[in-house]
Amino acid sequence: MKLFVILFFSFLVSACASTNQSIVQTQSNQSYNHLPSLQGDYFKIKSTHVGRDFHINVRLPLGYQASDAKTYPVVYVLDGDSLFPLLAPTHLFLNLDEKLPEAIIVGISYGSFDPAINKRDIDFNAPAADAKPGEDGAPRFLAFLKSELIPKIEKQFRANAAKRVLVGQSRGGYFVLWSALEDPDLFWGRIASNPSLAPGRARFFEAASSHTRKDLKLVIASGTRDTELRQRNATEWGTTWSSRADAPWTVNLIKLEGGTHAATIGDTYRRAMLWLFVSDIAAVKVP
Repeated sequence: MKLFVILFFSFLVSACASTNQSIVQTQSNQSYNHLPSLQGDYFKIKSTHVGRDFHINVRLPLGYQASDAKTYPVVYVLDGDSLFPLLAPTHLFLNLDEKLPEAIIVGISYGSFDPAINKRDIDFNAPAADAKPGEDGAPRFLAFLKSELIPKIEKQFRANAAKRVLVGQSRGGYFVLWSALEDPDLFWGRIASNPSLAPGRARFFEAASSHTRKDLKLVIASGTRDTELRQRNATEWGTTWSSRADAPWTVNLIKLEGGTHAATIGDTYRRAMLWLFVSDIAAVKVP
C-alpha cells in the first residue's frame, strides 16, 4: 500500500510538472520578446461600439526607448492576425535600406481565423442595398478606431497624430476606401491593396465627407494576377479620383506586374510607403 501511495504521488507530481511545462511553453510561444523586429506591446481592448474584443499588437521603432521626446508616424494594420507579423519586419527593412522613417506599427487582430471569432466580413463591410443582412458593421468599426483605439494609442505611445496611416488588404482595402470617403481627415495616408468595391459600389464614386486637411494621400494597388473585376475596379477608382477636383487626397494607382491578390502585399507596402513618405526620405538623403 505504501509503495502504491508513493508511486501515485510521483505520478501526480510528474503530471503537474508536464502540465506546467506545457503552459509555460504555450505562453512563451505567444510572446514576441524573442523577436526583436516585433517587440513592443500587446493589449486586448473591448470595443463599446463594436461589442467585441480586439487583440492589439504594437511594434515599437528601433531606438524608441532611447528618447522621451521623439514622436513617430503610426501605421494601423487591418487583418493584423496575418499582416502584422509580415509588415512590421518589412517596415524595419525599409528603414534600414530605403531610409523610410521608423514608425509605430499597430496590428488590429481578432485572434483567430475561425469565422465564429474573426468578423472581418462584418466590420469591413458598409451598409448598402446589396449588403448581406448583418454584414454592415463598417460605421461601428470606424467609430471604434476613431474614439477608442486611436486615442488609446496616442495616449500610451509617442505617436505623431498628424501622420496616421491605415493599411488594408482585400476586404480590408474596401474598408480603407470607404473610410477615406466617410472621414478623410482621420488618416493622413491610406493604402488599399486589391480592394473590392461591393457592396454599395456607387458610394465609392460619390463625394467625400467634409475635410480640412490639404496634405492627405491615398494609394490603391492592384496586382495583374488578381481577378479581372478587381483590377477593373481599382483602375476605375484610381483614375477617376486622380482627376476629380473634389478629391480630398492625392491618389496614386499602383499596378503590380505579376502581383497576386494577397501574396504580394509586402511589395505593395514597400511601394506605397515610399511614395507616402517621399519627402521625408529625400530629406534624410540630403547631405
